[in-house]
Amino acid sequence: MAISDAQGLPLTRQRFIDLVLSLSPRIAAFDCDGTLWSGDAGEGFFDWEIGTGLVAPEMGRAMRARYAEYKLGRVSEDDMCAEMVTMHKGMSEAAMMEAAAEFMTAAFAGKAFDEMLELVERLRAQGCDVWAVSSSNEWVIRAGAQQFGIPESRILAAKAEVENGFVTDRLVAMPSGPGKPRALRQVLRDQSLDAAFGNSRWDTEMLSLAERAFAINPNPDLEITARERGWTIYFPDGTARQ
Repeated sequence: MAISDAQGLPLTRQRFIDLVLSLSPRIAAFDCDGTLWSGDAGEGFFDWEIGTGLVAPEMGRAMRARYAEYKLGRVSEDDMCAEMVTMHKGMSEAAMMEAAAEFMTAAFAGKAFDEMLELVERLRAQGCDVWAVSSSNEWVIRAGAQQFGIPESRILAAKAEVENGFVTDRLVAMPSGPGKPRALRQVLRDQSLDAAFGNSRWDTEMLSLAERAFAINPNPDLEITARERGWTIYFPDGTARQ
């Protein structure tokens, strides 16, 4: 399927991959939900864990009510993403990783975009330092990033402090919106971000930080921004709007 970049030129899967590789980026950062894979793994895990009883029923009810408020715009994106992590206070980190792996295998299988799998693999083969940056909980992102070969040490995601193997309600990181470039600057220090990939307005600041920005499967608001700023737009196979 012919897909358009920010200049309106046809951009096929192979041309997209070749374009990125031709830049020989040393450091690249990828949003995850909607960018590396289809759908929102963080939101999906939230619904799944409440439905399966991973969290206590009273916590599940309270968090569903909280999420409804978020959808109405009464709870901020940062606050909701943070609470979807700290709601696990008292649970073991080992149990959270086991649950995240089960979810990604059973309920989120086959969601990864094939061209993004190929791109990340080939970037890593070129020696590119690939980072995954997400406001979803780190357990789900760690589980999902495994198929891309992205190690835990290269994941920046919503994270709660763990004490003696158990999750606390103390938030360590929340890479969302402006928090994404802040998190990247902390680890990259004086190194430049050569390429960044994202799909929503919450990725705008991270994309702006990069030497070359790619809007992947962009939501309409990010697509408008990408066209205004001349960023490359790419819709993975099967996602392009008609």
